[in-house]
Amino acid sequence: MSAVWNYFKVDEEDKTKADCKLCSAKLSRGGAKGSALNTSNLIKHLKSKHDNEYKEFTDAKPTQPTLQQTLARREKMSKDNPRAVKITQAIMEYIALSDQPLSEVENVGFLRLLHVLEPRYDAPSRRYMTDTELPKLHDSVKKHIHSRLQASSEFSFTTDIWTSSVSPVSLISLTSQWIDESFMPQRATLHAKQLRGSHTSQAIAHVFEEMLQTRGIPKTSVHVVLRDNAKNMIKAMNDAGLPSLPCVAHTLQRAVHEGLLAQRSIADAIAVGRKIVGHFKHSALAYSRLEDIQGQLNQPVKRLQQDVQTRWNSTYYMLQSLIEQKRVLGVYVSEHELPDSLTAHQWALIEKIVAILAPFEELTTKVSSYDALASDVIPAVTVLVRLLNRETDEDHGVKTMKATLLTAVKKRFSDVETNPLYFISTILDPRYKDRFFSTNTASEAKLHLKQELQMMSRAESEGSRAEAAEPPAKLFLKAQASTSSSLDTVFEEIAMEQAQAAQPLAAGAAIELDTYLGEAPSPREDSPLKYWGVNKIRFPTLAKMARKYLSAPCSSVESERLFSSVSHIIDENRNRLTADNAEKLLFLKKKPATHFF
Repeated sequence: MSAVWNYFKVDEEDKTKADCKLCSAKLSRGGAKGSALNTSNLIKHLKSKHDNEYKEFTDAKPTQPTLQQTLARREKMSKDNPRAVKITQAIMEYIALSDQPLSEVENVGFLRLLHVLEPRYDAPSRRYMTDTELPKLHDSVKKHIHSRLQASSEFSFTTDIWTSSVSPVSLISLTSQWIDESFMPQRATLHAKQLRGSHTSQAIAHVFEEMLQTRGIPKTSVHVVLRDNAKNMIKAMNDAGLPSLPCVAHTLQRAVHEGLLAQRSIADAIAVGRKIVGHFKHSALAYSRLEDIQGQLNQPVKRLQQDVQTRWNSTYYMLQSLIEQKRVLGVYVSEHELPDSLTAHQWALIEKIVAILAPFEELTTKVSSYDALASDVIPAVTVLVRLLNRETDEDHGVKTMKATLLTAVKKRFSDVETNPLYFISTILDPRYKDRFFSTNTASEAKLHLKQELQMMSRAESEGSRAEAAEPPAKLFLKAQASTSSSLDTVFEEIAMEQAQAAQPLAAGAAIELDTYLGEAPSPREDSPLKYWGVNKIRFPTLAKMARKYLSAPCSSVESERLFSSVSHIIDENRNRLTADNAEKLLFLKKKPATHFF
């Protein structure tokens, strides 16, 4: 509608006339037929009688574009056009964040979408995205991560190795965690580097050192590396001179696996359950019948879960799903055949197995969470040991399993209370402090903590980091890794002990520690980092140490999550993707979208 109608209205009695809102004059609209009506007379009246309103009308009236302007709107934008540059960057971010192939820019449907959104945009080729845009975005994010790393001098890491099933590529990961001055946890994916050749400890150690050097991180800034329990990985960290800890989730996996296989009757019951679930997994007819029975019994439609024999928690979920569908299966077996069936004794056994494994499943979920810390390990092991030591009337039939689980837990976590990386972090966690240690180790743990506080105080008093002696935690790890007990090593240990004994803990640090331990622990659901963010002024020396030790996770799950994404990046449709480009895409994939803006 023309803007002139802001000043006129159609006459109610005669539609061929218009009334001026300003002076009430009646004007012809140009003819008697609808096709002949126009606004020419209205505009002339406005021009001759109402100057100010006519000026408003002409200012608001859109100007007719020139031929050059019309052609310019249809002309394709150049690659260096600011809008084109912004669109290209957005496409690269979309590919990286959404696991899309770089060939997406040649996809017909995607090109049609771009044409609708911006007809003048000329989509770049796959080669341009691969050779230009991907390295540019990678370098930009890498600089951002590098600037973040400058905020700390102590880092914890996780690492893992992944091998593709569709391409001859193996990658080794490096993720980092640290705590900033505000006691906010920070995380970054630093590498997913190609690991060529045999995965020997020497090869792993060499690549790991390369990854640290590329990011400008000296070994002295490495607090701990979380890795799996493979012998080559353990030896690689020792060869590289890096303190490391095993993934708690992997260690629990091994302990529970031993317990499940310890008792023949339990193994037989699990095998029967596996046959039943497999029957429904491979028969659409059987599963549809099961669904019908679930509906008849007013139960929600649920699938039975198949387990993976190497993952005990998947066996736990399978047994749990069988118990949930016990009534449904009872009706099914009365009407149809199954390859095997569970006896009343086996059903009772499965219920007991699930009850025993429930704390292990809860703990595995906890240690696999993003905020789980190394300080959680000692309390978790203490609780598990106490639960397994308790004898109840329900233990009949599973006593061997419980005893084996208890032995496996004690064996695989035998050194947690003597490893400073665990016990110092536990004491510095306000939820636990010194409350979860065995009677004979609590005092030793506090002594080690005092020694480290002493070294920190001495370093600060000298105005620089003490380089003549290493912290007790590093000494412990060196002793654990050492395969010899030379005279020189023992002499150094005794000299260090005497030097520490000769210099008592500074009064301020001693008061801090006694006051801190004298207060009641925080609730278990509270965040230990929030506690130290609030209390860093009260306990400044302890807070500095907490910032270091509470940066350590208790599992390598962060690296496993990283590699859960790589299967989407290197798949059957992209099995020719180079390891270098896969690393770049994986590096970008794990960044929050806000890092790109």
